[in-house]
Amino acid sequence: MSVAPLTALQTPTFSFELYPPRSAAAEQTLLRSIEHLVAAGPEFISVTYGANGSSRNSSLAVLLRLLEQTDVSAMAHLTCVGSSYADATRLIREFLDAGVTSFLALRGDPPAGAVEGDRFLGDLGSAGELVQLIHRVQAERDQFSLNDIPGFPGAKRLSSGHKVTIAVAAFPNGHPRSRSVEQDLDTLLAKEAAGANLAITQLFFHADDYLGFLDKARAAGVTMRILPGIMPVLSPQRLRRIVQLTDETLPTDLLRRLEAERTPEGQAAVGIEHAIDLGSAVLEGTGGDSPGIHLYTFNQHEAVLDVLRGCRLLEPVTTEHN
Repeated sequence: MSVAPLTALQTPTFSFELYPPRSAAAEQTLLRSIEHLVAAGPEFISVTYGANGSSRNSSLAVLLRLLEQTDVSAMAHLTCVGSSYADATRLIREFLDAGVTSFLALRGDPPAGAVEGDRFLGDLGSAGELVQLIHRVQAERDQFSLNDIPGFPGAKRLSSGHKVTIAVAAFPNGHPRSRSVEQDLDTLLAKEAAGANLAITQLFFHADDYLGFLDKARAAGVTMRILPGIMPVLSPQRLRRIVQLTDETLPTDLLRRLEAERTPEGQAAVGIEHAIDLGSAVLEGTGGDSPGIHLYTFNQHEAVLDVLRGCRLLEPVTTEHN
């Protein structure tokens, strides 16, 4: 299958999140979506990583496909809860050896019933510690590189090794285990101090949630880009499930609009319209601090590409269908 390249505007950027397929049928759906998503020209595509490494092999397989068969930057999710230093180091080296140079460093959720201090939490107690470990492993693996000197054929310049992009999570409406906004901001500052150079937010459903958080983060001293994470929610069932997983407050306005529609097509149209309105408001509200948007795809390309067109980050489709 050949997918014609889409026309991506220069700024702001956009990016996508995928998750590893769990069946042969899901894999075929994912491969079709990847072709369309890559053709859109994203800044990067991230691939999730199951709790305690449950999707390690399938995550790496998707990353390798992106690295070997496309020119899009591939970002690997990594979690550290329950991992020893040795296990985490070995995993980071495996991803680096595969050619991955972008990571989303996450603490991850502890097993049900675990509390702070439990042995289940492993050697790494925070995403910030994982950020530091990724940098350390990369520095030990690739301390120096030889680069060409323009204008001097055959001459080389010794420079420090390649740097990695390390993203972290941000929580506009607060982390479920956080006691205050100040604690969330302190945690984000600590992640940046540890070497993070990009943040991606948890889902939110109102533009003011993100814009207010961005203002507070900048006032607190956070300087790295903070990408807003947006998902087109295409059914009431999916909305309830997302809220259950993320501990976000249920957006009753969106829920009522979804439930008012009686067909899957009508519900999908509502979800896409909401995501377009949300993305457009965020992009307009950030002004000079506009970083783009990060879209959670559910491994489907149609809805997120419609959102990008609605936000004027992709040219509209002009082909007529008879």
